[in-house]
Amino acid sequence: MDVYTRTGRLKLYLAILGIFFLIIPLFYANYLAQNLAIREKTHVEILVKTLQFISNNSNNDDDLTYQSEILEKLNDSRVVTINQSDEIQLHNYSEPADTAAILARVKRSNITPLTSPDYKAIYFEYPKILTLISYFPLLQLLLLLFYITIAYAVFNLSRKEEQNRVWVGMAKETAHQLGTPISGIMGWLDNLRESGISDDEQREIMNHMEMDITKLQQVSDRFSKIGSIPELQKKSLPEELQRSLIYMKARASSKIDFKLIFNEDQFYFAMINSNLFSWVIENVIRNALDAMDGQGFITIRLFSIHNVNHIEIEDNGKGIPSSKFNTIFRPGYSTKSRGWGLGLSLAKRIIENYHNGKIYVKSSVEGEGTTITIQLPTV
Repeated sequence: MDVYTRTGRLKLYLAILGIFFLIIPLFYANYLAQNLAIREKTHVEILVKTLQFISNNSNNDDDLTYQSEILEKLNDSRVVTINQSDEIQLHNYSEPADTAAILARVKRSNITPLTSPDYKAIYFEYPKILTLISYFPLLQLLLLLFYITIAYAVFNLSRKEEQNRVWVGMAKETAHQLGTPISGIMGWLDNLRESGISDDEQREIMNHMEMDITKLQQVSDRFSKIGSIPELQKKSLPEELQRSLIYMKARASSKIDFKLIFNEDQFYFAMINSNLFSWVIENVIRNALDAMDGQGFITIRLFSIHNVNHIEIEDNGKGIPSSKFNTIFRPGYSTKSRGWGLGLSLAKRIIENYHNGKIYVKSSVEGEGTTITIQLPTV
């Protein structure tokens, strides 16, 4: 199953889940409205009987306090009774008894009137609170659709922005990766053009040029492996680390002290792709060099705990704020004005997706330095 199929299915599942969470409140709000409507009809029946009792006993000396209290408590309900002659007989509207206006008003509500042996029809209006509740599901749906629309637009914008950062970063990373060996080759060519160099010096220059050309081939191979499943082989980590250190040391300031520390009596093997692994190490070291002012130290410590190889790369550069420990691995993030912001993002992808390992900032103090840890399973 490819990534697009998985993404499509994930979106489908999320859509189904969203619909499920939408339907539950809608049904619940509808359930409340129906129950309140049934309750309101009971109130209407009580109200009609109360109005009828008051109408029949208005000329008597009976105490109507209780009935008046009922009318007061049910003042949100409005009723109009129609007798067999289609005339309004009872109502509890406060406005003047304009029969035509009252009847038109209650009929506009489109509420099915109640029936009674004493009246042809009993028209009524629901209280405002019940009307608001009946409109609540629609309001909720509109708000949810508005939220989904905004969220989708923001998500799309964010995704496109990240894609743009990745493409721009990939282009700059390619140029940067190619720049180092190309600059080296041009420098060696300038040396060859100089007169008076010995045969031994020519051979040394040719060896360095061969190393840089090999590096160009490695860069091409690295980019070709991004997005595909690389072939992993059992390799000795000290040898791989030493090779990367030698390459980076030759291209760094002579005032930078490089060290590789590990227990020589112990074996450190891992399933890795040498080309991609060296890319990760070089990226981390290159970032360390960028954080230093041309002098200091870069120390790599290798040790194993509970069948996990730990590679700690420490420098005494500018350091990283703790709030940026995770951010530095995101595509497009860079503290340099001309930074590409993709090296550590690719390093994280290579270590975690291809090598089943971890890479993270173990510690960092601004102005003192940073330690980045890489973990790989032992074999």
